[in-house]
Amino acid sequence: MIKKPDMAKDHSRELEKITGHHFTDKARLAQALTHSSVQNAQGGNYERLEFLGDRVLGIVTAEMLFRLFPDMKEGDLSVRLNALVNADTCAQIAGEIGLLDMVYMGPEMRGLSPRRLGNIYADVVEALIAVVYLDGGLAAARAFIERYWGERARNSVNLRRDSKTELQEWAHQKTGEPPHYRVVKCKGPAHDPVFEMEVRINGFAPAAGRGRSKRQAEQAAAEEMLVREGVWTKENGENEQ
Repeated sequence: MIKKPDMAKDHSRELEKITGHHFTDKARLAQALTHSSVQNAQGGNYERLEFLGDRVLGIVTAEMLFRLFPDMKEGDLSVRLNALVNADTCAQIAGEIGLLDMVYMGPEMRGLSPRRLGNIYADVVEALIAVVYLDGGLAAARAFIERYWGERARNSVNLRRDSKTELQEWAHQKTGEPPHYRVVKCKGPAHDPVFEMEVRINGFAPAAGRGRSKRQAEQAAAEEMLVREGVWTKENGENEQ
């Protein structure tokens, strides 16, 4: 349930237990929990922190996989990395650590679908990683990431490639040409847009997908075509919007 923003509430103690780090910059921590829909929020929102946290998560997770799987090829490492740092995994971790009730969002966000809310929670997890990194350095960020991503990394077996990569290779085998993507439409407010993309492969009916970014929409469209053409199963390829 989305609650009205309560910027006066201090979640630092809860987050210190979750992250294992004592925060010195409480204002930055509050910023990491604040969505852009909160009007006149002191300190701004999490978007810049999310940008940094995404990169910190990527390098720490890549390093973790590099150590865990010394004989694994680059392509297989990339599959595991993409699965561990994607929005679905980050949103799952947000739920596990109880982050959902700490995010400050405007009342207009109440009607969002679970999928789109999950993307917001994923962004907040990455923003939190950035705060830990800025506050305590890479060692503190690594400890937090290994606490919640470590077991997933060790169990990252039988993972498939992302849908765009899979579709590109399949299209090359079938036609010798790459898929072509185009924007069908973009709707929603500027702070929470929804893109609809279409993918075309010569000789096949087009497929469409939606997402909060063009890349997410392209992935969804590629996934839709892979499932429709029987390359992926519905159970393994389902992409809720």
